[in-house]
Amino acid sequence: MRFRAVFFDLDGTLVRYQGVAYESSWGAIGLAAGVGKEWDELLQRFREKPDRYPEWVQENARLLKGVPVRAVAEKIFPPPYAPGVPETIARLKNFGLILGIVSSGVSLVAQRVKEDLGLDFFVANELLVADGVFTGEARVWVGLADKLQAVRREAERLGLDLKEIAFVGDHVNDIPVLKAVGLGIAYAPKDRRVAEAAHAVVEDFRQIATILRSS
Repeated sequence: MRFRAVFFDLDGTLVRYQGVAYESSWGAIGLAAGVGKEWDELLQRFREKPDRYPEWVQENARLLKGVPVRAVAEKIFPPPYAPGVPETIARLKNFGLILGIVSSGVSLVAQRVKEDLGLDFFVANELLVADGVFTGEARVWVGLADKLQAVRREAERLGLDLKEIAFVGDHVNDIPVLKAVGLGIAYAPKDRRVAEAAHAVVEDFRQIATILRSS
């Protein structure tokens, strides 16, 4: 096997929240906090404007100010893993690979997934919390339009070349990463352009381990 690591997208890939746009952790949190309508309106306002993503994150965060984290967590956990995720991760661990998450989703969910699945790391955007409630502020660590830069940073931190990394994603913002890494895998892609950019396309998460084993 020529790969040393697999980096995963979170929303729509490892987890698939139903009833929200892009099966995303953002949408699930907004719905759980009772601001789903407002979040949908923000999504419509900022859709197709990836350069304004940090502004979108901050406006979402403001809607959560004062909401107890526990009240949200009770509704979004356990995470709704895509079929085949736990067993596939277990197989990949046996291959001795570094496994982690690089996502424009929310760290609250990414951290839980990392802990549940025993992954090595996660990088995602952070909704700030103080005294058990959301402060209404956020930190953007992975912009919608610059996921590749985040992947590069993690690769450098781990001493990896991009060609030693396989990446699994589903959405158009994953395209630059799918093209840049050694093996780009589109899982249940949301757009034909994602499939076209990938080296492999799978609809069953369990196929990922088979592809890596033969690579």
